[in-house]
Order: sequence, then structure tokens, then C-alpha cells
Amino acid sequence: MASNEGKRIRAAREGIEPTKLYGIEDAVKMIKERAKSKFDETIEVSMNLGVDPRHADQMVRGVCNLPNGSGRTVRVAVFARGAKADEAKAAGADVVGAEDLFEAVNGGKIDFDRCIATPDMMPLVGRLGKVLGPRGMMPNPKVGTVTMDVKGAVEAAKGGAVEFRVEKAGIVHAGIGKASFDDTKLVENIKAFADAVSKAKPAGAKGTYIQRVAVSSTMGPGVKVEPSSVLAS
Repeated sequence: MASNEGKRIRAAREGIEPTKLYGIEDAVKMIKERAKSKFDETIEVSMNLGVDPRHADQMVRGVCNLPNGSGRTVRVAVFARGAKADEAKAAGADVVGAEDLFEAVNGGKIDFDRCIATPDMMPLVGRLGKVLGPRGMMPNPKVGTVTMDVKGAVEAAKGGAVEFRVEKAGIVHAGIGKASFDDTKLVENIKAFADAVSKAKPAGAKGTYIQRVAVSSTMGPGVKVEPSSVLAS
């Protein structure tokens, strides 16, 4: 079994020069050609940034509304009461609640991918930091998930908004579409993501900000990308 897996990986890597930087259009084409799984593989982009996230003034986080959606079915939970709870339900939220939702999440029942809260709910939601924080689901005003515009936040999450946050090693990554997407749509999504990361450049970043870029599919090899090919000129 291992040898078959090894053969598959070697075959997928054929034709990809490990040290070459490809233009984004070529990179997407190569990744799609190698996404041969029985399921619709996710296309991911990763960026190495010239930041040290241990310093508060070099933290990078934000949200990107992908122009062509992510291809994912995103389940959204909303902490809200009254009219705002009704607004969330009407906008298509999967789970809506207050104390009842708090109890469910605190008990380990997390059947959603994105969490939104109205500002008045944050004293309650804040107590879920140990549960939601490690999963990257804690609502935050910086990425539009603590808001009175519940309808807009739910629609953005359902429509393909992806959150990003730099990791300890200075890497930021996200799924930006599916292998079934047209090449053009994937390229547009990747460029939109790169633009959002560029605009989130922190004040403390010195030198080259976006240092390395790579794209890959769920089961496929990575392809290194010329950073200038994903950035608006």
C-alpha cells in the first residue's frame, strides 16, 4: 500500500521543478492536472511572511471575501437575542442562540465552522475562549464576526469569506477553492487573498513582506509561485 502511495506522489511531482518559481496561472494549471482524487480536492495557498508574530505589532489577521466563493459548505453559528437572532435565522445561520448555545458549545458540541456574535453577547461568548480559541473560531471585530450587521456577516461566511491569521512560523494559509473550479476563478480567488494579506501588513513588518508563495491541492504536491504574479502591480 505504501509503495502505491509513494508511486502516486512521485507521479504527481513529475514535471514540477522543486526550485522553480512559476507564474500563478501555470501553477494553478499544474495543481489542477494533478488533483486526481475521487473527491473534489481543496486548492490551498500558503504564504511565508516577513513578520515575527510573537511581537504584537507584527500580527497579521483579517478576512477575505473570495470573489468566486470557497466551494465549501460553511455551517454558521450566531450568538444573538431577539430581533438579531431572527435576522440571523433569516440570513441562513445554521445555529442561533444565547445561553442555550453557550451551554452546548461549553459542553463540547460544536457543529459549525464559523461563529458570529453581536457585541452585547461577547461577555458570554468570551467565557468560551478555551473552547473556541484553539479552533480559531472566537468571534473578533477585526474580521467582522463581532457585529450588529448579523445578516451581512452570515451572508459573507456562507458566500466564501475566509479568515486568515499568521502562525508562529510567519505562515498564513487558506483554502481558496476546489479543483473543479475554472482556472480563471482560482487565480482570481488567489489574487484576492494575496491582496487581503497585503492590506493586512502590520506596522512592525520590516523588509520584504510576502517572501514565498505556494499553491497545492489536498492530496497533491506544492508548487512554488513567483510572488509578483499574485500581487496587484
